[in-house]
Amino acid sequence: MGLLDRLRDLAGKSKGPGLGVDTPGVEIIAEAFDPAEADSSVLARSPSWVAEAPAILRHHLKLPPGKVAEATSILAQDGWELREQGPDGGFTLAHAVRVQLLDALHCAQERSRMAGLAQRLGGDSLGWDALQPPTGTRDVGHGG
Repeated sequence: MGLLDRLRDLAGKSKGPGLGVDTPGVEIIAEAFDPAEADSSVLARSPSWVAEAPAILRHHLKLPPGKVAEATSILAQDGWELREQGPDGGFTLAHAVRVQLLDALHCAQERSRMAGLAQRLGGDSLGWDALQPPTGTRDVGHGG
């Protein structure tokens, strides 16, 4: 089993009952929009992050409009959903979203991957944030 297969399995097992990319009432528990700040620091300074609970990881991308379909196809291969947010000058703002368990290593890997993808397509990766249900309502029994 390759690395991508293991990551897909982890993402699938991490979803837990009830949490999906459209779950209402989730809160931003971590934000990483400064490329100089390590993802481990972002997570460490978040008092709301529950490491054992699944989260919605959301990457903010700025893509050329003609490349959105290509980005959607590439990201879907690893369980990401690309959602257009609106125009920004000659670009399209979009979110790449997926439910998974958060840890510094995977956040850093995905940040690098999103930056590479956006650059190859002529766009930019602006950063990421993560969302979880409010403290006290999280299901940490993700069945993993």
